[in-house]
Amino acid sequence: MLQARGLSVEVGGRLTLADASFTVRAGDIVGLVGRNGAGKTSLLRVLAGQAPAHGGLVTVTGRLGYLDQDPRSRPEQAAKRVLDHVLSGRGIDELVERMEKLRLRMEEAPTTANVARHARAHDEYEREGGYAADAEARRIVAGLGLSADRLELPLGVLSGGERRRAELARILFAGSDVLLLDEPTNHLDTDAKVWLTGFLRGYRGALVVVSHDIELLDEAITRVLHLDEADVVEYRGTYTQYVAARAADEVRLAKQAEAQATEVKRLQTLVDRFGAKASKASMAHSVEKRIVRIQREGVDAPKRKQQAIAVRLPEPPHSGRVVLEVESITKSYGGPPIFSDIDFALERGERLMIMGLNGAGKTSLLRIIAGRSDQDAGEVRFGLNVSAGYYAQEHENVDGSRDLLSHIQEAADQPLAELRGLLGMYGLSGDKAFQDAGTLSGGEKTKLSLAMLTAGRHNLLLLDEPTNNLDPPSRTAVAHALAGWKGTMVLVSHDPDFVRELAPQRVLLMPDGTLDYWSDDLLDLVSMA
Repeated sequence: MLQARGLSVEVGGRLTLADASFTVRAGDIVGLVGRNGAGKTSLLRVLAGQAPAHGGLVTVTGRLGYLDQDPRSRPEQAAKRVLDHVLSGRGIDELVERMEKLRLRMEEAPTTANVARHARAHDEYEREGGYAADAEARRIVAGLGLSADRLELPLGVLSGGERRRAELARILFAGSDVLLLDEPTNHLDTDAKVWLTGFLRGYRGALVVVSHDIELLDEAITRVLHLDEADVVEYRGTYTQYVAARAADEVRLAKQAEAQATEVKRLQTLVDRFGAKASKASMAHSVEKRIVRIQREGVDAPKRKQQAIAVRLPEPPHSGRVVLEVESITKSYGGPPIFSDIDFALERGERLMIMGLNGAGKTSLLRIIAGRSDQDAGEVRFGLNVSAGYYAQEHENVDGSRDLLSHIQEAADQPLAELRGLLGMYGLSGDKAFQDAGTLSGGEKTKLSLAMLTAGRHNLLLLDEPTNNLDPPSRTAVAHALAGWKGTMVLVSHDPDFVRELAPQRVLLMPDGTLDYWSDDLLDLVSMA
């Protein structure tokens, strides 16, 4: 069970939650919803114990599992086998390692004490379900769409999407009593989403999930916590039922607030009329008390919904006819190549879609083109006057210890007012410009990265899942802006609607490197590849 009592959360000096109390019991599947920047991710971090509360108390009964929106593996984990990382959710990997060490010690010195130590370790391994653990871990990993051959690789070799699947598998395998999942469907294909929805629907613990995936919210959740303006309002039912109930609430609250305002105005007229008369002073004072009570106990009118961002990209600087040439690129991570002999060239204004299953090397290829990673063989050549901008799916260009303004100043040498206006265009206006980037939600980090990309005034964009974490209105605005942009583009995306609007001319199928003309028939495969 999860309990919050009088909980307050502060982000960048601003309260995103004030004095809230709620309970999530075993069997509850709760969707935490709200606009980008409302504080959902920050609240989840506080509930998980990853960040301190500004006030109040969080109580968790039992084991807790938490999926961060941007899970990063620690450097010391890079060499760890993927399967061992999943097994670490219940400490099975440590039991196996301990049992193996004791076995070797027993074989070297078969004393009574060493035999007893190995026997006790074996009994503990058996009690913890060690013999069934391997099969269970593989079942979860397969359900999330990570192929069996990836389990034997080091964690550091995986793509960002694969690492996220491995981390989600570890958390689900752990069998926690309380689960906190931040955007769990990011990087999942259609089959994996269906599997995860079924898993969550059958989960018997307490679950809180943040997601922009409407299908997941409609299929799995039983309650909604709506977070906005530092307040949490609870709704029963699915996401669709919540939307209808919230709309009705907003109409009711608006009418109630309007009636209160009318009454306050009427009473204030009486005060103004009689307050100056000594004979009426007592009555005026009494009416003033009524006004104060109405204002204190009354409801606030629903805030006007945040306007969707309107993104405008600058005209790309002119470049030569040939923008990019990729010749015989090969990449491996200490084993067999994940791809080899990749060849293609792009001309000015062309758009190339890179497709392939997770682990096919899409992100690795983009990182090589962007100069963030080295190839084993081959060459990348840019054309005349080409300026390349790279959007990394894991926000690796965002430094959590620096504020937003310093990020965008580093991206472009432009007047301060223009840069602040650019942040505002992506909904990052006002005091938020001076917040540390580490306080941002995943959607806000995406917007900051896109703002930096826009400020750079590039004519070649390398985009790796640029719509991840964005709310639907922001995703639409970004897609519309990119669709009308006249520069050259290389794109990786699991979002069929986004790809449809960008209308690429060609497609590169990984890991084989087959180059072909784009067809809308491929849209059915986008969410699966």
